[in-house]
Amino acid sequence: QVDVAAMVRLFGYVDVTDTGFIVAVLSIAFNPFFWNVVARWEHKTRALSQIFGSPRAACYCLGAVILVLNCVRSHCFTEAMKSQPKLEGWDCHWTYYSGLAISAVGTLFVISSFLALGFTGTFLGDYFGILMEEKVTSFPFSVLDNPMYWGSTAIYLGWSLMHASPAGLLLTAVVAISYTIAVLYEGPFTEEIYRRKQKGVKSK
Repeated sequence: QVDVAAMVRLFGYVDVTDTGFIVAVLSIAFNPFFWNVVARWEHKTRALSQIFGSPRAACYCLGAVILVLNCVRSHCFTEAMKSQPKLEGWDCHWTYYSGLAISAVGTLFVISSFLALGFTGTFLGDYFGILMEEKVTSFPFSVLDNPMYWGSTAIYLGWSLMHASPAGLLLTAVVAISYTIAVLYEGPFTEEIYRRKQKGVKSK
């Protein structure tokens, strides 16, 4: 069971009305919303592919924008943590190195996901018509679904522990929620893209 008193005490350290905190929340929520809206628009209209001359060039452009937005998100996240108090009991070597280990595991999942999927596989290439030959089942996909998202979440969790930051933990929860919604939104649509591909192959 959740210790409600401990949760209240923890989040008593967080000023959710702080401008930096609000900006961080908005940047976290905006990123998956942005790339899903743009990718679905591209899938429906092929507008970006026409503008950039090819689906691959358009996908690389969107990927670059997503990377920039993720850097902005991380900056806002860090600034929001710095502007709010630390939890004294966690400001110690044990918590710091635990957070470092969690961030390292998260980084492993993110990097290995990218290597397994490639750039276009990572940055919504299937919405641009750049489909993979088969589903990736190697590590880290053999360990968990959506390792890029949960690896990223783990990095933020570790970063928050390294800073002994209750605000960071709350923002990490926002990251997890935003990715959960993104998975629910993306999963069925991506499956439908590949279902149509398989149907097209069988009909030939």
